[in-house]
Amino acid sequence: MASLREDYWETFQLKEQDIEFLYNYLLETETPLNTQELLEVLVADRIQREKAAIEQQRSTGCDIYFPRESYSKGQKLVFPDLDWRKGEVIKIRPGVNPDLFEFDVIQVKLDTGELREYAARLVDHALNHPPEVEVGDATLNQEVVLDQYQEELIGKLEEGLSSNPDFVRIAGKWFPRALLVDINVGHLNLAEAVLDVASGGPLPTTAVLQQVEVDSNVNQKLLEFSMDYALQEDPRFDEVGASGEVLWFLQRLEPEPVREPPPVLSYSGIEFDHSRLTEQMLGLEGELDDELTSSIGKLSTEGDMDVCLIFPHWRVGTLPLSERTRHLFPTAYEAPRIRFTIVDGESNERFPAWVVRPHRYVYGLKDWYVKKGLLPGSIIKLQRGKNRGEVILKSDSRHHSREWVRTVLVGSDGGVVFAMLRQPISSAYDERMTIAVPDVEAIDQVWERMQKERVPFERIVVDIMRELAKLNPQSHVHASELYAAVNVVRRCPPGPILELLASRPWFVHVGDLHFRYNDTENT
Repeated sequence: MASLREDYWETFQLKEQDIEFLYNYLLETETPLNTQELLEVLVADRIQREKAAIEQQRSTGCDIYFPRESYSKGQKLVFPDLDWRKGEVIKIRPGVNPDLFEFDVIQVKLDTGELREYAARLVDHALNHPPEVEVGDATLNQEVVLDQYQEELIGKLEEGLSSNPDFVRIAGKWFPRALLVDINVGHLNLAEAVLDVASGGPLPTTAVLQQVEVDSNVNQKLLEFSMDYALQEDPRFDEVGASGEVLWFLQRLEPEPVREPPPVLSYSGIEFDHSRLTEQMLGLEGELDDELTSSIGKLSTEGDMDVCLIFPHWRVGTLPLSERTRHLFPTAYEAPRIRFTIVDGESNERFPAWVVRPHRYVYGLKDWYVKKGLLPGSIIKLQRGKNRGEVILKSDSRHHSREWVRTVLVGSDGGVVFAMLRQPISSAYDERMTIAVPDVEAIDQVWERMQKERVPFERIVVDIMRELAKLNPQSHVHASELYAAVNVVRRCPPGPILELLASRPWFVHVGDLHFRYNDTENT
């Protein structure tokens, strides 16, 4: 029975015929399509072609080649392993192989003119039992194929189109390069002026085109795609829309922390042995939502998320785009920076913010932090917005009170000192990670000194540990306290800090991730 191979879609490879089909399809529709849309039409075309091949094979009257059968000169055969090519047996000779029983070798002339040799009267061979698939089988059902193999097929299709110079892509959509409308330098200069007037943007392509006269009779979607591609290729412009939305911004007018991370968010990689971390430490590492932490296993990403601010994010006005929280924020096919809207969950106030994908943080929250009276250690609740491109933030505001919290001060020698002082509190906070910062400029100077003097990382951790131990009657310090305090003077994910705690004998674990510093071990 004629059939598709059982592994047909698992071993799918993009062929020249597929590329030609997609090219012509886009030419006919004159509408740019994304990879998913192209895959749907390609799978439908492949299935149609395979069904036609099966029907053609069935109507030829040729015998299907099986190694177990005997054949005669002049016999017409069809070969499933050659995509159902036909051939005629022109020679038969005895096979010679001491490891096999008696068999024949037939020479076949294919309909392409190619000569090939095949075994006959060979009982033990994989081709004797090819998978049989009815025309109505699941492998010839577009819906089933897309459901089972979509991810793998999309990857192969994107790889094939990306390597083909005849196709261009913008914001996830593809179109033949040859049909793009000509957008010249004059058009782009006008587009820059339009965005300049709009304070840099963001503006959709339609708004730009309304003020940039492009003489063309093509359909609007193709015109927009052509403008998008021209803007994408010009370094003056930045595409900042979330997936499915194209928005343009002038790169020179983007906030500096959107283009480059500020010093307090810059991390100089610290080598450490991640395998030394205990199960408890690994759990804490995931819970701390540090954007510099990766490969932390499966974490719950359902519903609302709580994030505890650390000093670097509080200082700049950012949020971590961690493994656990990033699904709540807009993403994009290609754009490294995404402009979106934050909604205050209490006042419903809306203001713009940025997802900075390369450096894994969200920028634009400084004014909101100040307005809410937040401090390092404050807890922020994240919710998916009701509209696309929106994220809801809440700080669980409470009546103002003065409470005893850990406070960082800078001594006369330029070193940091921690003390328990009464500080104004106006939101929910994590007692272990909260650190009031009365003199931000003094801490900024500490950062500058640390960078200039290149103070060894372990020395920083030890000094901070000693300071924190003074605040506890038992001289115990929790790992999360240490992480929060170290990040007041140096940006560091929890991993290297936890590895030091696990590997150095002068850090004594006293239970539940509390540690005591033993001076006698570090002398």
